[in-house]
Amino acid sequence: MLSLFLTNLLFVLATILPILNPPAVAPIFWTMTSGANNQTRKMLSKRIALNVFVMIVAAIFLGNFVLSMLGISLSVVRVGGGLLVIAAAWKLLNAEDPDTSLHPIDSEYSIDKAKNNAFYPLTFPITCGPGTIAAAITVGASLQNSELNWTTVTSLSGTMVGVGIVSLTVFFCLRFAAQFLHRLGQNGTVIFMRLSAFILLCVGVQILWAGVHDLVISLFTEVAKIK
Repeated sequence: MLSLFLTNLLFVLATILPILNPPAVAPIFWTMTSGANNQTRKMLSKRIALNVFVMIVAAIFLGNFVLSMLGISLSVVRVGGGLLVIAAAWKLLNAEDPDTSLHPIDSEYSIDKAKNNAFYPLTFPITCGPGTIAAAITVGASLQNSELNWTTVTSLSGTMVGVGIVSLTVFFCLRFAAQFLHRLGQNGTVIFMRLSAFILLCVGVQILWAGVHDLVISLFTEVAKIK
């Protein structure tokens, strides 16, 4: 049972954590919350981590059912989500300063604004994007079992603990983003933020391409069947 628990825990970490990539999200989070004080950022870090936990759990247990019910494929989710990520990254890349034109550093980032932005865009698609959701749905597909027994309970427990670790990782990376960026200095922070925005843009393009590629392959498969 312990081996099964650890297997599912490590499977979640290996599948979701590299795609989520919290350290790369930290400078983007800092950029998009410029003007906020430490308490506001701490509150946002907690709320985003909780949102990530809920989204991943929902995708694991309900993702396949919802997509099947609506007739939406994972490929379409990747295309739509990729476009959202590209749009967010493009705004960051074209900002006039490292703090972005969305939230000037000399303006107060209020609690109300933080609450409004906690889910969109800070949780989705910036932190937990379509790639993460697709990975979570994949994890959910591996857990499908019609019988409720100790094996199933152990697998689910390992999965839930893994998701909890992922969420905690998100919280700590966002919570201490300031300390990390402070060590880089002003110029280093600007460079790192621009590079992170560019990497985010590349991730969005990759997600979009994966969805388009799958849709094109499906199209050619259907055409071949007709012939």
